[in-house]
Amino acid sequence: MTELTHTSSRRSLNGIDRLLSRVDKRLRQLAGESTSLPEAASRPSPAVGHDEPTLSAREREHAAGLMRVNHTGEVCAQALYQGQALAARSEETREKLLGAAREEADHLAWCEARLAELDAEPSRLNPLFYAASFALGAATAMAGDKVSLGFVHATEERVASHLRAHLKALPGEDRKSQLILQQMLNDEERHGAEALEHGGEEFPRPVKDVMTLASQLMTGTTYWI
Repeated sequence: MTELTHTSSRRSLNGIDRLLSRVDKRLRQLAGESTSLPEAASRPSPAVGHDEPTLSAREREHAAGLMRVNHTGEVCAQALYQGQALAARSEETREKLLGAAREEADHLAWCEARLAELDAEPSRLNPLFYAASFALGAATAMAGDKVSLGFVHATEERVASHLRAHLKALPGEDRKSQLILQQMLNDEERHGAEALEHGGEEFPRPVKDVMTLASQLMTGTTYWI
């Protein structure tokens, strides 16, 4: 029994070590201290194989602003999941959170590639939002896995709402950005549903309203900066 306990502890520590390594790498990338490229996506971008649309200068600027917002949203998602995984009570919950984080890493890579195609840069506020989101994720996880998974569900609801709005707001010719956001929407809705299925607590409306206000702060600033 003691040997099994030690083995489980070693596995948990190894997982946390890997998680902290990823967090350190992401912070260095966001701060510009690392010249290494972001982790490659595990899935090809939905935009691959589609021609670059002909957009006016204003349309290109608007599409870039929307994709910048979505890129920062994925930076926040990575940080939230990593913070929650670090403080998760059970190994099962930690693995589910890290599995979702891996899909969010795909979204991050897709958005970053699309920004480059639009001759645009990610938000300069990303390091700030990453740090704040990581702290929030860890704090939420300390309240227990039920609350932590409920927070995932509530967050994904907010993200899905933004994605639907952005799909409508994108220039009609920008099929590449539309395809990326549609796949992201599919993934986010699934993450939210799975969080409830695995025991997440449904948050009350007032809490969700506060979360909406916080997300509006992020979207309102990163569109421009």
